[in-house]
Amino acid sequence: MPALRVNPNRMELMKLRRRRQVAQRGHKLLKDKLDELMKEFLARIGASRRLRAEVEAELLAAYGVFAIARGEAGRAALATALASGTPADLLEVRERNVMSVRIPEFEVAELPDPGGYSLVTTPLVLDTALDSLAGVAPRLIELAEREKAIELLAAEIERTRRRVNALEHVLIPQLDEAIRGIGMKLEEAERSNLTRLMKVKEIIEAQGER
Repeated sequence: MPALRVNPNRMELMKLRRRRQVAQRGHKLLKDKLDELMKEFLARIGASRRLRAEVEAELLAAYGVFAIARGEAGRAALATALASGTPADLLEVRERNVMSVRIPEFEVAELPDPGGYSLVTTPLVLDTALDSLAGVAPRLIELAEREKAIELLAAEIERTRRRVNALEHVLIPQLDEAIRGIGMKLEEAERSNLTRLMKVKEIIEAQGER
């Protein structure tokens, strides 16, 4: 750990002590923030895992129905049916500040009813498949929102942890070492001055006795 380069005088000592106080306050604030971020992160992890398990089960069921529809209609007819319909804006994105982390929030508009494809060339099971997928879509988007929040929180936790470690293991020890070093040099200088003054006093007293 490299030492700080400072001038060994009282003014510098005062500056270093003030700087250390600021570093200690900053360390405490960052440590508190890190603890709160970890609580938020762990709470979201549990909820996200439960939601992911539910969404995966629903998607698996919807894909099973789609497989039946593809088998009855054929891949080309199914692709044509899925490409039909009119595009629409269905998702609104906002942000919420959670401990300096901008967490996205997705609001899903009401999904339109499936349609726009020929009922003659497509099997009835396709309607069931599309209904199943439309039912799971809002929860899939909610899962994306939750997992993006977890990703952003994890990145902020890592940044905050690095700052805490830098203060705790680098800057504060460097300041402590510099403060001790200046203190020792000032004490040594005071002892030298005191010794010099005592010698001067002895010389003056010796001259006065003559």
